[in-house]
Amino acid sequence: MRRYGLLLGLMLTGCASLTRPLGANINPETGQFETPVEETVYLVPVEDAMMTARRILESERYDVLEKDGGLELFSSAHEPGKNNKNLRTLERYYVKGERLGPRKTLVRVFRLRYNEMENVVEQGPRVAGSINRDLLSDQSSNPLDARLEAFRTETNAQGFRRQVALEDPFPNAPGMERFRMVHGVRDLGIERQLLERLEMVPALELVGGNAPVPMRSVMMEGWGETGEAGTVRAAECGEPVEGASPLLAAGQVLFVADPLGTQEVPSTALRMLCEATSKGLPVTLALSAPISEQPLLERYLASEGTSEDAQELLSESAFWRRVYQDGRSSRAMLWLVEQVRRLRVSGKDVALAAIDGEKVQGNEREAQMAKHLLAFQSKRAQSWTLVLTGSVHARTAKVGWDGDFEPFGARVARALPSSVRALDVGFKRGTQFACRYSVWEDVECNVFAISPTNQALQLSKVNEGVQLFDAARPDGFHGRLYLGTLNASPPALQTQSKVAQLDAAK
Repeated sequence: MRRYGLLLGLMLTGCASLTRPLGANINPETGQFETPVEETVYLVPVEDAMMTARRILESERYDVLEKDGGLELFSSAHEPGKNNKNLRTLERYYVKGERLGPRKTLVRVFRLRYNEMENVVEQGPRVAGSINRDLLSDQSSNPLDARLEAFRTETNAQGFRRQVALEDPFPNAPGMERFRMVHGVRDLGIERQLLERLEMVPALELVGGNAPVPMRSVMMEGWGETGEAGTVRAAECGEPVEGASPLLAAGQVLFVADPLGTQEVPSTALRMLCEATSKGLPVTLALSAPISEQPLLERYLASEGTSEDAQELLSESAFWRRVYQDGRSSRAMLWLVEQVRRLRVSGKDVALAAIDGEKVQGNEREAQMAKHLLAFQSKRAQSWTLVLTGSVHARTAKVGWDGDFEPFGARVARALPSSVRALDVGFKRGTQFACRYSVWEDVECNVFAISPTNQALQLSKVNEGVQLFDAARPDGFHGRLYLGTLNASPPALQTQSKVAQLDAAK
């Protein structure tokens, strides 16, 4: 008896079962399994995303083949269980990448399942003196690597029926699959790993050997002055930050962690500074800029804040003109410096402190940052101090992965045991300007998408503002500052080539 098979192809979703739908994942909002309704667009070149997907599969000990210039990947097959030959079920992965722009990429990962019993197609014609070909019994130990052919029956002019082999029975199926029964479903577990590797990686702060570029090779956007020289412009304070008021007290030090390189962190910092000054508190803002920048910042704070004043600050600074600029020197951070100047002009007691070390790393850098902050704080012991720094630096407890490493925040908390609080950040997926290692192990400073961990994810029912924990967490954070959707803030100064690249990517 002749038997026929159907190629089902790659199904984006399957039918719902009693436990969970195929291709579903837990929605953190509802706690229920749900099938996603939106695709994730990664802000990286498609080559980077596909190489990252390849390395994820290789880390699971799959061999990976590619076609279409690397935009399609097929993994080797494995059998989840154990069964007799010709009765086995085998699985492998198919990854499809799509280039939406120079740095916009869509990647879909499918888990393909094959049942050998479903791979029977119409039998080939009998040849005199030979045994009829059996597509199942003729397969090798890995049937997915064997060449399977399909046949169709034709009637010739004399009325005789014959079977003709089809070279490509399903032209729309992936070329390496040929004629096979295959069930496919989006593998959201692998896609989650891809998201983590592309959007949940720590930003780099390159503090050694990062020389400044010549001023003539950089471009600066207009400073946006709204009045004539000598005009006093008010700080753009906005509304107080919900839940922050209990943290605003004389002599207290508040650490706020990453992500720098966004508009939201400097904007929220200003709102807290404004609320503190409205209570009559002296205020200190500490930034992760080298201490050598302090004289330049002081001179700018004493100026009228014109474009020429800003240009003078940037032209004489090595920090704002670094080759590899991270979020510490973003345009939003320069805007925050200007807002501090405006608060001072309006009569508020506000100081600005550059506290980072000079070309140091590791524990030595953490020690210098703590030393500089404590020295500045000792001169203004009654001020409320806000520190903007990286997430590891802000911890007020030692890290678990290195017993010898003591973060900047932990050193300050040890010196001022009852006066230090630290907030990590919760947010929704957005963008950030940061420096990262690419999949090719090169340093790239650019606008990247950034996704929160499950712990830091801001749910729709959570308002922006501060939520304090009942007790400090083991990592030393006392609460979380929710910022909503993040928006990248590029450097205040960029090389002309970088400006051209960003324009081309829009």
